[in-house]
Amino acid sequence: MMSTDHEGLEARLAQLEKRLRHIEDERDIARLIASYGPSVDAADAEGAAALWSADGTYDVEGWLMSGREDIAAMVGSDGHRRLVANGCCHFLGPAVVTVDGDDAVAGCVSLVVLRAADGYPERESGATAHDLPAPGYVVWRAAANHFRLRRIDDRWQIVARRSRLLGNPEAQQLLTAGVAGQAE
Repeated sequence: MMSTDHEGLEARLAQLEKRLRHIEDERDIARLIASYGPSVDAADAEGAAALWSADGTYDVEGWLMSGREDIAAMVGSDGHRRLVANGCCHFLGPAVVTVDGDDAVAGCVSLVVLRAADGYPERESGATAHDLPAPGYVVWRAAANHFRLRRIDDRWQIVARRSRLLGNPEAQQLLTAGVAGQAE
């Protein structure tokens, strides 16, 4: 009788460890995806590139970046640095994450918000401390994102990210596949 109780306890413990690992994987992936915005908005080219696997890809509206070097070059580019200097915010909404062993899929929407020119008329003044007029911000880009991720060297890395502007069938397909946990 004693060995049966011990075996049952061992099985329950193994199941609990498996469930905990799954939850930790989902959390780690959500954190990785959420860290993209702060990394690129800080113009941290190395930090942003480190989110990808060495041969990972990032496809934005047909612009294909391959490898960490391409991603770092995008973040370090003059165009991107101008966005940062002018006040941009890359916001990736909560991701729906599906983990299958050492592979995962995630889907989310994203916004790029830019600071508008001074005097943006639709923005109310007095919304910030010290009764200073609040700067105006506008949504510049709204997109669907589909991620494929893999655990490499015991950490999650982006293997492929596709991003398409909302309002077209391809964006809808990316979101549908991401929510369903399909690799596309």
